[in-house]
Amino acid sequence: MSDQKYLRLEMSENVGVVTFSNPPHNFISLQALEEFQWAFKKLDDNDHCRAIVLAAEGKVFCAGADFSVDQAEGIDPNEVLSNFYAVAMQLFETKKPMVAAVQGAAIGAGFGLSLLADFRIACPETIFSANFTRLGIHPGFGMSVTLPRIIGVSNAELLFYTGRRIKGKEALNLGLLSELVERDDVLPSAIKLANEIASCAPLAVQNTKATMRMELAEQIRAANKREQALQMVQMKTKDFREAIKAMHERREPEFTGL
Repeated sequence: MSDQKYLRLEMSENVGVVTFSNPPHNFISLQALEEFQWAFKKLDDNDHCRAIVLAAEGKVFCAGADFSVDQAEGIDPNEVLSNFYAVAMQLFETKKPMVAAVQGAAIGAGFGLSLLADFRIACPETIFSANFTRLGIHPGFGMSVTLPRIIGVSNAELLFYTGRRIKGKEALNLGLLSELVERDDVLPSAIKLANEIASCAPLAVQNTKATMRMELAEQIRAANKREQALQMVQMKTKDFREAIKAMHERREPEFTGL
């Protein structure tokens, strides 16, 4: 892959900066995930790259998943979801340490995308929401493993069960963030942390990450099989249709458990 529609890949000394851009809301699609896969593989294979920064342009980090292109082409919804997650799960195999610069809202799959990184830096205006249950479906993107691993089981359950939105300060207090800075400082701070990591012995750092995340990718992949299976069932429910309708009508959904 030589031409990327959604990503810009740059090197800043020994740091690879991957910038996502799909304005205005930075929805993530299968094609975007495939571009992330290409970029992370390229940086993993680059001996000059010792750390990665995951960033996004605009006021939103990532507002969630977008399946509209595949749906417009008449692809079966189950196949769309399966293809999306198949690529997403491979991203967790990235070997280089990663810092996410979360300058804006990270919602649903966008929240899951931020959890690819080893560290997250955000600002007070940043919003995180695992809003899946507000859409009538089970959390996805491997978040049933990644989120409790970072903030603890009880805190993860709270965010999953309520679908609530939390801002930067609360995210910091929960342990989701490594740093909370002003919006204009999010990306520079992420690059600064990545450079600090890059100043250490690269083989030692990468081996340490491999140890710290030993078998994690497999655990996430296994959990995602269950997440995906449940989502496929729940996307056929009345509650899911009500959630989508309510979202379009800008009102609270009325769930019935059907």
